[in-house]
Amino acid sequence: MQEKLEYLPTASIETLKFRSKLLHAVRTFFESNGYWEVETPILSRDSVVDAFIDPFTTLWHPVEGLEKPETNTEQATRFLQTSPEFAMKRLLTAGADQIYQITHAFRQAEQGTLHNPEFTMLEWYRLGETHYEQMTFVESLVRHVYQVAESFFDQNTRNPLPVEQFERFSFEEVFRKHAGLSALNSSAEEFRQAALQHQILVPSGFDETDRLSWQNLLLVELIEPALSQLGAVFLYDYPPQQAALARVRDDSEESGHHVAERFELYLQGIEICNGYHELTNPHELQTRIEQQAKLRLKEKRPALPAESYLLQAMEAGLPACAGTALGIDRLIMLVLGKQTLQEVMAFTFERA
Repeated sequence: MQEKLEYLPTASIETLKFRSKLLHAVRTFFESNGYWEVETPILSRDSVVDAFIDPFTTLWHPVEGLEKPETNTEQATRFLQTSPEFAMKRLLTAGADQIYQITHAFRQAEQGTLHNPEFTMLEWYRLGETHYEQMTFVESLVRHVYQVAESFFDQNTRNPLPVEQFERFSFEEVFRKHAGLSALNSSAEEFRQAALQHQILVPSGFDETDRLSWQNLLLVELIEPALSQLGAVFLYDYPPQQAALARVRDDSEESGHHVAERFELYLQGIEICNGYHELTNPHELQTRIEQQAKLRLKEKRPALPAESYLLQAMEAGLPACAGTALGIDRLIMLVLGKQTLQEVMAFTFERA
């Protein structure tokens, strides 16, 4: 029996060389489009407050030595960033115009063929744009990376991009088409009936009274598999309950509801990026932080900071902008025709 050599990388050296070339191509693309690269702290007292994302935490020692700091003080706690979003928006408030960053992000309880607790994130922001314009930019970026890969990769990529423009569907459109109901108007009971009709297995401990839980279940089990057949697809204008830090628009004339100005790109059914026409109202930010904190409490998750430097920056005035976060590891995986993140990362969590 061959000994398992745990010291070796999970990706081949050849793949890691390809990865290096693709990262260079990404940087070249952004620089050619007028963006400039920034670096922000990976360790911060700030943390993006999300009900379902748990950051890694550590305690800061203000002096040298082995004595531990007091464990329950905000001054001592630091968070490994789940996204560079907060710090990059602070730069926009300070006068930056169009910036990008390739950095490591960290998220607890995310592990598998498409997840690793430590991963590489590409994030960027541009003043004066909307999420619609960002979708066009994302498509150009993805096509550029695929074209660069084809110039040095001696095999056809496993998942070629469509020649025509990436398809775009509103969140409402895909629910009406594939689930037969409205994502914006339907009740929890109507979502439940759709799940039964399509024979979707309900997870144990599932809250059958929660409308958003049913909506997410249908998205994962019904909508996303349908999207996988379409190659490259943008979903946009999400329900306001899934706004995160996107603006919410009154779309009552068209849909009868408000919608969040947010989009996601799916390649072969895999989520690649998440973009927003960014929220700039500090009072609304405070409200959303409080809402997410209540959901975290309900889910019995640790509390996250109620105050942040971003809130201070937005009170000073965050300019109108759009931003996108893209999973570099997933994109490289698809471009090189791999099946798992382990095949395109040097050392995954198990070997770190």
